[in-house]
Amino acid sequence: MSRRKANLLDYLYNAWCVFWLVVVFLALFPFIFICIQVKSWNWLGTRLTNVWADIFFFITGLWVKTEYHFRPDKKGHYIFVANHFSYLDVAVGMKVVRNYFSYMGKSSVKKVPLLGYMFARLHIQVDRSDKNSRVKSFKRSMKALADGRSLFIMPEGGILSETIPVMKQPFKDGAFVLAMESKTPIVPITFVNLYRIMPGAFIFWDFPRVVIHEPVFPEGKTMDELKQEVYTVIQTEIDAHRHHHP
Repeated sequence: MSRRKANLLDYLYNAWCVFWLVVVFLALFPFIFICIQVKSWNWLGTRLTNVWADIFFFITGLWVKTEYHFRPDKKGHYIFVANHFSYLDVAVGMKVVRNYFSYMGKSSVKKVPLLGYMFARLHIQVDRSDKNSRVKSFKRSMKALADGRSLFIMPEGGILSETIPVMKQPFKDGAFVLAMESKTPIVPITFVNLYRIMPGAFIFWDFPRVVIHEPVFPEGKTMDELKQEVYTVIQTEIDAHRHHHP
């Protein structure tokens, strides 16, 4: 993947984005903090992160264009699965998924001031190098699904692909074991061009493009078949866009 060269306007725009990223988060954090102190209010904390994303993407001009092959029932619960090529992915996920959901992500996020505290309370952390952490996060995830909450998992396990925009294989098992054990449908999501907008730690202006696909049901499939079907759905969309926008 070739890197874009930044000019002065790009640097000014990047500073604008970082400023509003922080300001909007700090403005909403006191209200999020209150919501995450009471378990029955956690859903409202998730709604406030949606609001954070709405304001941030609007004010920075990163207007997210979402193509729906399927519109999730806001009262339903799913396992959302997406490719992961950019640090912008998590924020865009908060913008496009309007269900009450938890990310299942790396425990290292908890080291980030304020954001780490919010993540630890609203989302599910996992240290993949620690078996006990994996078991604990699996149990929390199964309970979340049983309680009617959705999950959002990026099964590559991080920004690990050495051939972006081709996803790293094999996928981690977590999302697929959870789907098979709980019989929860997987909704594949393609982040089409976020790796171009934020390659590394720098943001370039463009419209983020997202595709929400039809659910993939785990019944009657092996683990490998389920992984391959989800991979094919997401990667095919990435490839189609890449060929039209080389």
